[in-house]
Amino acid sequence: MPPDAIVELVESGIVKPCRTIDLGCGTGNYAIYLSDRGFDVTGIDFSPTAIKIAQESAKKKGAECTFIISDILSNLDEVKGTFDFAYDWEVLHHIFPENRDKYLENVNRILSPKGKYFSLSFCEKDPQFGGIGKYRKTPLGTVLYFSSEDELKTLFSRYFSIIDHRTIEIFGKYGPHIATYSLMERD
Repeated sequence: MPPDAIVELVESGIVKPCRTIDLGCGTGNYAIYLSDRGFDVTGIDFSPTAIKIAQESAKKKGAECTFIISDILSNLDEVKGTFDFAYDWEVLHHIFPENRDKYLENVNRILSPKGKYFSLSFCEKDPQFGGIGKYRKTPLGTVLYFSSEDELKTLFSRYFSIIDHRTIEIFGKYGPHIATYSLMERD
């Protein structure tokens, strides 16, 4: 099942079926969910293995999604056209501050005027992975960057008009997380 925050955006009608891009789609579960609800979804991820799983899963479920191997920090030449809705779920905390402007420039460039962008990432108030510091090591050995709500608001406001920006609790593999929920619109 997709996360409650994405389901609520769809069921409330805040985001209606449209041309959509799932940034860092992994195995495509959320893209498939949106496709089943009438969205024209493209998912991108840098992992060929994840994209292969996403393609197989979509085919098995009869979902019409496009999946592309691409790095969200590249120039995204593989991605064609613009999108009315872009989202990343638990992706931004994998992108360190020195690369965030490049990433948001990419999102802004592929988003249609008045297109919506939704991002959810771990907040520095989150107790997981040691509970202190901006940079935290996970049990898998990866390092994540935990932002403050204000830090993200400042970052996002350089590229988008912020519609809703708040701290929420979500559920994860290792227990609940404190995350920053951000819904924005391209000017």
